[in-house]
Amino acid sequence: MTSYSPSHPLDPLHEDEFRATVALVQRDQGVGEGWRFASIELLEPSKAALADHAAGGPAPARKAIVTCLDSSRNATYKAVVSLTDDTVESFTHIPGVQPNFTVDEFEECDEVLRKHPDVIAALASRGITDLDLVFMDTWTYGDAVAPEKYRDRRIGWSDTWVKSEAGANPYAHPVSGLHCVIDLNTMELLEIEDTGGVQPPEVMGEYVPARIPERLRAKSTREPLKPLEITQPEGPSFTLEGNLISWQNWSLRVGFNHREGMTLHTVGYNDGGRVRSVAHRLSFAEMMVPYRDPSEDHYRRTAFDIGEWGLGFMTTSLELGCDCLGEIRYLDAVLHNSKGEPYTIKNAICIHEEDNAVLWKHVDHDVGAEVRRMRRLTVSFHVTVANYEYLIYWRFYQDGNIECEVRATGIMVTTPIAAGAAHPNGTLVDERTYAPYHQHFLTARLDLDVDGTENTVYASETEIEPMGPGNAYGLSLVQRNTPLRTEEEGKQDMNWATQRAWKVVNTNTTNGLGTHPSYKLVPGGAIPAMFDPASPIFQRAQVIGHTVWVTPNHPDERWPAGEFVNQSATDTGLGEWTKANRNIDNTDVVLWYTFGVHHITRPEDWPIMPADTVSFWLKPFGFFDRNPSLDVEPSPNSHCSTESAGGPCNDHP
Repeated sequence: MTSYSPSHPLDPLHEDEFRATVALVQRDQGVGEGWRFASIELLEPSKAALADHAAGGPAPARKAIVTCLDSSRNATYKAVVSLTDDTVESFTHIPGVQPNFTVDEFEECDEVLRKHPDVIAALASRGITDLDLVFMDTWTYGDAVAPEKYRDRRIGWSDTWVKSEAGANPYAHPVSGLHCVIDLNTMELLEIEDTGGVQPPEVMGEYVPARIPERLRAKSTREPLKPLEITQPEGPSFTLEGNLISWQNWSLRVGFNHREGMTLHTVGYNDGGRVRSVAHRLSFAEMMVPYRDPSEDHYRRTAFDIGEWGLGFMTTSLELGCDCLGEIRYLDAVLHNSKGEPYTIKNAICIHEEDNAVLWKHVDHDVGAEVRRMRRLTVSFHVTVANYEYLIYWRFYQDGNIECEVRATGIMVTTPIAAGAAHPNGTLVDERTYAPYHQHFLTARLDLDVDGTENTVYASETEIEPMGPGNAYGLSLVQRNTPLRTEEEGKQDMNWATQRAWKVVNTNTTNGLGTHPSYKLVPGGAIPAMFDPASPIFQRAQVIGHTVWVTPNHPDERWPAGEFVNQSATDTGLGEWTKANRNIDNTDVVLWYTFGVHHITRPEDWPIMPADTVSFWLKPFGFFDRNPSLDVEPSPNSHCSTESAGGPCNDHP
C-alpha cells in the first residue's frame, strides 16, 4: 500500500503508486520474469464520485488500470488494482489482441537487428559496414498487411537508415528495399525482405547548421534577428497549485497518462462569482497516419501513434527559450518502462501566458479609442514519434474561447528512386528522392459538460433563403439548428457550403436573454478520409470517415478505433459502439472530432519540415449574456509604444 496522498483524485499516478501497482500484480498474480507492463494509468473516478467528494464526501478509492503481456505465451491481460485497498480487483485475459508497443521493445529491436549476421550481410552487400551509423526503426503491423504465417505472433517490421557520418541525420539516408520482420516476444528475426533497393543518390538531408554544406550556408542573406525579450517582472498572472491552474476566471486540472499524454479536466469559468462547468475532460484519443503510397517501402506504413505507441511515452522535455518563451511554469510527468519501473519526464508540460494582439477595440469620433490587449493562457506538450514531432497547445482566452492547436514538424520519410523512375504517390524533394503523400488524422475526445452533465448537441448551419417577395435582393441568411437525438444522427461531416458547426447545449437552463447556454465546436483542419470504404486500412479506423461523432458517455469507451489497435483487423471503437444507435438527447455526451494534416509533400518541407499548423475552437454561444471580457483592464501606458505621456494605453494598440 502506497503512502503517497494525492492532492486531488484526478492527480496522475505518482512514482510510489507505479511501484505499488506493479508490486501488487506481482504478488497476487505471479507476474514476473518474461512479462512486460505495456501500460499503467490512473483509473479516473466517475463524475458522481468526484461530485460527492467536492461536496464533502470521502475521497474516491485510488485505482490503477494495468495492461501487461506474458511474452512466453503471447497473452495479454488487463488488471484493475486498488491502491487504497491494497488488492488486485480483477485480472482478465483478453484473447486475440496485442497491447501497445513499448519504448523498450523499440530499442531492443534496433540493438538485435544491427547485430544479426544476416542483417549485417545484407547491409554489407550495399557497401554499409559501419554498424554504428545504422539505425533500425521498428513499426507496427495491421492485420491486413501482416504476413499470414506470423499473425498469431507479436510482430513488427523495420525500416533501415544510415548516417553519412557520426552525429548526422539518420533519416536523410533510407536503405530502400530492406525490411525485417521481428517477433517482439522472442526478439527473433523471422524474415528479411530484401529486394535489392536502389543505388542511394547524393542528397543534402542535414538541418543542424554545422552540418549544412558551406555552399548552401554562403547563400544566406538573412540578417540575425534582434533579441525579443518577454518579461513579467511581477511573475505570471496564473497560479499553479499542484495540478490546478487558475487564470482570468478559468480553472482547470492537468492530467497525464502513457496513451493520451496531457489531459485537461474539470474546466470551469468563474462567471460573476459562480464557477460554471464547461468541460469535464479534453484529450486526444487517437492519431492515425496512413501513407498513401502502395510501393514496397510504404504499403505497411500506417501508424496509430496514440493506440500503438502512446503520446505520453513519446513526450519530450521542454526547455526555456526554445519550446516555450516567457515566464514559464512546468509540470513533470511520471511514466514507466516495460518492467513497471517509474521514470520522470522533466518539464513535460509548459504553462505560460502569451500576448495575442488586440482583444477588442473601437474608435469613437467624440470619445476616442478604447482598446484592450488580448492575453491567453497556453498549456502545451510536445511529442517525438520517430521522425515526426507533434506540438499540442490548448489555449484559454479572456472572452471564454478555447483553442486547440496542433503543429506537425520533424523529418519526412523519403525514398530513393532510379533515374527517370516514376513517383506518382509523392513529391521529388532531392536528387532521385521523393517523399510519399500521407495524412495525419487526429481525433479529439471532447467530454463537454456545459452548465451540467445533461447536454444536447445541435448541428448549426447557415442557409440561403430563396429570392422572393420578402427577399427581393437575395440577402437573407437564416440559421438552422438541428438537434441530434441518436448516435446515427450524431455521425456528422464537414460542410463548407453551410459553414456547419456543432453546439453543445444545456436545454435545462436559460441565460439572461431566455436562450439556452452552449459551447460551439468550430471546425478547423477537417480533412476527408479518401479511402474506399472496403479498404482494410479504413476498416481499422472508421472514426476518420466522419468529422464528428456523438456518443453517450461511457467509462469503457475511450478509444475511437478500439482499445487494442496494434495488429488489429477491424474497428472495435466508434464503428462498433454506434451500431446500438443509442440516445444522445439531453444526456451526458462525448463529441469525437477528427481533423488533421493532408500532407501533399513539398520540397520546402525538406530536410526538416516547417511546422504545419491546424486547429479548432470551442466558443461560448449564449453561455454569457454579453461580451465577458468587458472587465479586462487596459494596458498600462508603460507597456505600450507611445510618444505621449499620460493615462492607459487606449490610443496605441
